[in-house]
This record gives sequence, C-alpha cells and structure tokens, in this order.
Amino acid sequence: MNENKKVALIIGAGDATGGAIARRFAREGYVACVTRRSLDKLQPLLEEIRSEGGEAHGFASDARREEQVAELVESIERDIGPIEVMVFNIGANVPCSILDETARKYFKIWEMACFSGFLTSQAVARRMVTRGRGTILFTGATAGLRGAAGFAAFAGAKHGIRALAQSMARELGPLNIHVAHVVVDGAIDTAFIRDSFPELYAKKDQDGILDPEHIADSYWFLHAQPRDAWTFELDLRPWIERW
Repeated sequence: MNENKKVALIIGAGDATGGAIARRFAREGYVACVTRRSLDKLQPLLEEIRSEGGEAHGFASDARREEQVAELVESIERDIGPIEVMVFNIGANVPCSILDETARKYFKIWEMACFSGFLTSQAVARRMVTRGRGTILFTGATAGLRGAAGFAAFAGAKHGIRALAQSMARELGPLNIHVAHVVVDGAIDTAFIRDSFPELYAKKDQDGILDPEHIADSYWFLHAQPRDAWTFELDLRPWIERW
C-alpha cells in the first residue's frame, strides 16, 4: 500500500451521480476506485478520469456479497492505498403497488439499497478506525424520509440506509470518522429522465433538474468540512422542486 496515495471508493459509480463524484475526487488528487457489477460499464468513466490526468481503477464487485466486499477492500488497501473516502451510491428505485409486490423483489431492493450499504461501510469503517480518520457518505432520497404510494420497497430500503448512517455517525464521529447522509430530492440529468420524461427533462434549461456535477460538488464539500462543523444530513433539490 502506498500511504502517500489517498483513495476515494465509489460503490455504484453509474453514468450520472456516481461517475461525477468519482471525477470530482480525482480532480482533487484522489485515486478513484469505482465499482459496478459489470467492469465493462466502467470503462468510459475510467478513460475520462485518466484523460484528465487522474488515476482510476475499476472493480467488478457485487456489494450484496460479503466475501466480494471483503476482497474489494483488502485489494485496494493492499495494492493501491488507504481508503480515505467511501461513497455508497447504489439505488433501487423500482415502483410497484403494495398489492402486487413480490417477496423476491422486495428483498432484492432492500438487499441492493440497504444491506449492501451495511456490508461496504462496515468493511471500510474497520480500516478507517485503525487510522483515526475517514469519511463515509451515503446517497439517500426523499423515500428515506417518507414513503410514497407505490414505493414501499424502495422507501423501506432508503429508511434503512438513513438509519444506518445515523447510527454510524453517532458511534464513529467521536473516533474522527465523518459519516453523512445526502438526500437527493428531484430528477437528475440522466439519459433515463431524458428519454422517459421529456416534459420533466425540458426543465433542465430552468435549472429544474439536478446536475450530477453539482451533486458531486456537495459530496466534496462534506468531505472537506472541518470537524468542528460537520454536517450529518444535506438536502439537495432544484429550486422549483415541491417538497
């Protein structure tokens, strides 16, 4: 492990928010270690970071599998550097009526959006505590504050990840580990929103949907905060969003 390198581990580095967070930390000199279940899908992000002069490594890893999480953290700490920042950014926003929801899908959503957050944050926190420093950031949603009709599974998982973040912040804060939860409330500038909700996407010109780069700036802000003024929960929403 190279102690001179600082690693930002992004669990769930998708094409929008996760990728933007990885690029933001890479611009600040961090080694971006990014994960998805498919390594091929990470290649454009890795190439972009490297083309800008940053260092990036991609990992195919299923965050729901404890043994894969342990192997991921061990390999990064051994071969690349200490994980200074971990961002958990896995979502599972799949709407369904409670009358039609299946046990299998409900469990899968919880497993993806909550249980995997426990596995990854625990594995990283154990390393951070030995060094006496670190930042763990969770991507949340409005569903973590209230359950909307048709989103029982997603809301249950997001309530769970928020509760996990609260418990970790209270336990690990006195050990100099900053844990924070980010409520991303609103549509994000993605291809999915563009193709599926063109009327909503048209509000982009009014700053009416979230820019992933601006979300990423807030993650960097949380990590860079002095510890005498740490934020636990940060809400991000467009100015026109009703809440």
